[in-house]
Amino acid sequence: MAKLLYVKSSIFGDQGQSSQLAQTLIDDWKAQNPGGEVVVRDLSADAIPHLDGERFGAFLAPAEERSQTQQAVVELSDTLIEEIRQADMLVVGVPMYNFGVPSQMKAWFDHLARAGVTFKYTDTGPVGLLEDKPVLLLATRGGLYKDAGLDYQIPFVTQFFSFIGLNDSRVIFAEGLAMGELREQTLSAAREALGQHLQ
Repeated sequence: MAKLLYVKSSIFGDQGQSSQLAQTLIDDWKAQNPGGEVVVRDLSADAIPHLDGERFGAFLAPAEERSQTQQAVVELSDTLIEEIRQADMLVVGVPMYNFGVPSQMKAWFDHLARAGVTFKYTDTGPVGLLEDKPVLLLATRGGLYKDAGLDYQIPFVTQFFSFIGLNDSRVIFAEGLAMGELREQTLSAAREALGQHLQ
């Protein structure tokens, strides 16, 4: 059975533009995959704690020496990683907040990056350990950044996914969403592009 993991990060919930674009894609995916399963990880509604010294220490502690609190931290991380492992495709809403990813998404990243679990270091550099699969990024922004050389967000996101082994990142941009008439034009173009990634 096909499985899609949808990672939702808009602070506006279902009203966010990245969420609405994702829902359009998911509806089409369901139509093409009868019986397929969609798993939703809502990073805004069910926020993951931000990384601190104690949480990082839990990842480093030997399994037999972990406290109950440390074990709970590791189990949350394991769950997040397993969601990716079990999926055939990821759809990730990536709204731009203050030139970067939502802080909730950064917390998710910090629980996915586990040495010896999702990546390892070698003599020639880091190697991702997760099995590659398509990652569709829905990048929504109020202004124009991509063609102005001001996009520092998506390069970071694609680098992170590649770091853990997910090299097939595809991006649909919807920019200028706070710029009057450009809003509908860019949303229309983004919706049209969605279908191309399910073919």
